[in-house]
Amino acid sequence: MAWKAPGRPEHKITQSYNDGMLTVYTVADEAAPGRQPVRRLAELVKLPYETRRVGIQRYYAAAQNQTKVQRVLRVPHSGKPVTNRCLADTEDGSRYRIDLVQFVPDVYPPSDDLTLVAYEQGGADG
Repeated sequence: MAWKAPGRPEHKITQSYNDGMLTVYTVADEAAPGRQPVRRLAELVKLPYETRRVGIQRYYAAAQNQTKVQRVLRVPHSGKPVTNRCLADTEDGSRYRIDLVQFVPDVYPPSDDLTLVAYEQGGADG
């Protein structure tokens, strides 16, 4: 009988996250009703990540939508509402817009792949 680590699901690949830390922000409008929007970033969660390769299919699908995928990062599933309406900062100070959040099957712990595109915005938050 083979040894099995306690609490580890069968047939799952153990995922490491040792490429850096990602800070995810929600964007809120704190302007009074009827006024020009004033964007404010609120930190949602900090997550370790592993850099993934941008596949050719993902690259061309983004190009058809006039966006350029900058990075794909694998993060542990946080249980927080990380969506395509969030922004993300890496530890090197780069800011990205989260374009797509995909659940990754067959890895342990449960993980998500975040597709990041360039974020260019004037004002206090960018």
